[in-house]
Amino acid sequence: MPNTGEHAAVVRVAAVGDLHCGRTDQGALRPLLASVSAAADVLLLCGDLVDHGQAEEARVLARELAATGVPVVAVLGNHDFEAGKEEEITAILTDVGVRVLDGQSCEINGLGIAGVKGFGGGFGTHALGAWGEPAIKAFVHAALDEALKLETAMSQLRVPTRVALLHYSPIAATIVGEAPEIFPFLGSSRLEEPINRYGVVAVFHGHAHAGSPEGRTSTGIPVYNVSVPLLQRLYADRPPFRVFEIPLADPDAASDARVGAQSAPTGAALSTS
Repeated sequence: MPNTGEHAAVVRVAAVGDLHCGRTDQGALRPLLASVSAAADVLLLCGDLVDHGQAEEARVLARELAATGVPVVAVLGNHDFEAGKEEEITAILTDVGVRVLDGQSCEINGLGIAGVKGFGGGFGTHALGAWGEPAIKAFVHAALDEALKLETAMSQLRVPTRVALLHYSPIAATIVGEAPEIFPFLGSSRLEEPINRYGVVAVFHGHAHAGSPEGRTSTGIPVYNVSVPLLQRLYADRPPFRVFEIPLADPDAASDARVGAQSAPTGAALSTS
């Protein structure tokens, strides 16, 4: 990371979601991960790491990630829960050095990362309320629990420059392009409140394969959808991940960092102003 003269240090963050690694995918991710190692200082994985939630799939992914030359931080997605083996998947990935966050946080190269899967429920005035049948209340409480876990993760960070790592979206803007009928299953605005309150510099998520690449929270925090199918559609000539250059704020000053994003591995910078 450069840190010369009056210029702040910069962390290059690669972000991607929805790898959906399968049992027969050994070697398939190596070109992608080689590009990540050359372009970034840390890799963020935004859930749906494996395809059917099987431990065998996680072992394939672990062998791929073990050769990655940068730290890897991940959250799980809904596919990772499909077979009820999410704890085993987490253990397999942790054994090769992946930091799997579920309401926890970590700091890498001065950047704080708070991670949680998130959940559905919808957005704004159309969000599902905890009223009526027990099944509806349980669904809403699951979303509330994820928001509380995200708040806890953020409260643990002591560095001023922080990002949020999710699977589900906290805003509606980055799922536009999906069928409106499934919006409530793609994210929840309950995740937005702790993001706004703790003032992260950026949010990364996946899950919405046909969504939109960028949006902002109600307070202007940039949100990026980095789902592999979306990136393959938008940037067909490049590996399906994005790189974000995040300046580190002075630990003794309030964070007002802005994120410069580019399509991986080199693409033109995108303004977030």
